Amino acid sequence: MNSKKENIILTGGYGFIGSHLVKTLIKKQNYNIINIDNLSYSSNLKALQSIDDSCHEHLNIDIGEFNDFETVFNKYNPVKVFHLAAESHVDRSIDGPDIFVKTNIYGTFNILDGLRKYLNTLPSSKRDNIRLIHISTDEVYGSIKEGKSIENDNLSPNSPYSSSKASSDLIVRAWNRTYNLPAVTTRCTNNYGPWQFPEKLIPLVVNKIMNNERIPVYGTGEQIRDWIHVKDHVDALIALSESSINISGEIYNIGSENQISNLDLVKKICKICDNEIPPKKGSYLDLISFVDDRPGHDYRYALDNKKITNDLDWSPKFTFDNGLKNTIKWYIENHSSLSSYFKTDYDGGRIGLGKEI
Repeated sequence: MNSKKENIILTGGYGFIGSHLVKTLIKKQNYNIINIDNLSYSSNLKALQSIDDSCHEHLNIDIGEFNDFETVFNKYNPVKVFHLAAESHVDRSIDGPDIFVKTNIYGTFNILDGLRKYLNTLPSSKRDNIRLIHISTDEVYGSIKEGKSIENDNLSPNSPYSSSKASSDLIVRAWNRTYNLPAVTTRCTNNYGPWQFPEKLIPLVVNKIMNNERIPVYGTGEQIRDWIHVKDHVDALIALSESSINISGEIYNIGSENQISNLDLVKKICKICDNEIPPKKGSYLDLISFVDDRPGHDYRYALDNKKITNDLDWSPKFTFDNGLKNTIKWYIENHSSLSSYFKTDYDGGRIGLGKEI
């Protein structure tokens, strides 16, 4: 590690959003990254192959089982902590909710309590410079028929995944209020971009098209989601971590006003692929197949992100059409090298719509 640089502890750094955050922070050339990741099924070592290893250290720790984070914080003296590690796939949470409780709830508690104990050993001058960013999801608000969710709306999670994330949000709130822990919570919409785990909608659809397989769509496909490019999300997280204003205890929605139904998104992907890799006959639209809906499937999410755009100098830079097209081209160009990554032990016939952190 570079002794001249400040340390950042980041959980889930081999995940989709986490790996993009690691790469962006290292490119800023100000920080060493201590990456806590237990290398679960959705971790991808290839995503960080290009980084400067002198600024990156990996700790293979399961946050749901490890309860001595005070020692980790004492060793590395971080100036910032990004907590992204989470179980995040809704279908998996329905079939096996126990791991979601363990990782998302107990894991968050373990990190927060370790940080609390560590901060108690510091003088106030050093304590005031530390900030934890807890990354959550728009799904904690539950399904909304119209309008947009704002940060002080009631939480109404409807799946084991979203309820475990809502629980972790409340733990963060309690540790901030009770122990004055300097924490900020973010709630983001669906992310897309390179290196996303293949059980998620966009890479799953592209992979089905590349293999000329049926593309499964839940129910009628009318569920609506907002989509943000992962690099826009990462920029927002860094802006929050570096903000000079006092945002301790605050919650920030992160969205990009790209609401689209699942079916319309699948059709858009098919049409882009028709141009990029023309089928032998017809259109990839012909591969669309409707399947039984997911239990308790939320109909619509939408976020109001005025708070973050007003408080910080941040706004999304990627337009959805350009970002989506470039993302699809990336998956097409890298399909052969990702072949092993697309082999998952889970039911790849179901389209996942949760957050891949």
